[in-house]
Amino acid sequence: MSEPSIVVERDASIATVIIDRPAKLNAMTKPLWRSLGETIEALSADDTVRCIVLRGAGEKAFSPGNDIAEFQTDRSNVEQARAYGAVMHRTLDALKRCRHPIVAMIHGICVGGGLEIAAMCDLRICGESSRFGVPIKNLGLVMAHAELEGLVRLAGPAVALEILLEGRIFDAQEALSKRLVTRVVPDGEVSAEALATATRIADGAPLVARWHKQFVQRVMNPAPLSEAEHEQDFACFGTEDFRTGYQAFLEKVKPNFKGR
Repeated sequence: MSEPSIVVERDASIATVIIDRPAKLNAMTKPLWRSLGETIEALSADDTVRCIVLRGAGEKAFSPGNDIAEFQTDRSNVEQARAYGAVMHRTLDALKRCRHPIVAMIHGICVGGGLEIAAMCDLRICGESSRFGVPIKNLGLVMAHAELEGLVRLAGPAVALEILLEGRIFDAQEALSKRLVTRVVPDGEVSAEALATATRIADGAPLVARWHKQFVQRVMNPAPLSEAEHEQDFACFGTEDFRTGYQAFLEKVKPNFKGR
């Protein structure tokens, strides 16, 4: 049996990143957390990438979170937990800071650390039978500040507390109502819908996608915008892609964006 790993598949400008541990429903280990972070950082630096699809192997689970067996070996005390947490938090930060849009393709179970990962993606598409939650109260375990960020940003503080305090596992429609997912589709259509979404993103101007990610994150910060940040609002007008885009619109043809 091959070792669990993070697998990358490329189809032109779309990179599919797979948490490849189907025998354990893609439960995360310390090496998997590290590898996922390194993979996202490398893809973020690659200008040939326009969209990333993140998924678990198979169709039973996105990820149920961390492998509980590691609590005896790698997280059994404060010092070990701090080192483990540093790896997790670097990966979550890599997902947050990735320049390219990330679409989470969610089949089945998406709980605990799996939900933390999905929450740091830009879009989340799941199947009707998908299940969500954070039942870590049953382990005597907290979700650290860095791990809470995505959950609170999506659902808000009151709903985040409901999820953490009750520890319930809930269905896809409730996840949609809590704003944890972007779209719910029939189970058999999850892959197709996520890839179609990625294709629509990749067909757009890549510089604009990166700016929009940056701008949306920035407007959530109440600090006043700097003059340089205001100037960024107009940088797109100096790009080749802008000229390509409006000329294609006028000519009624599909634009061929170059990322310049």
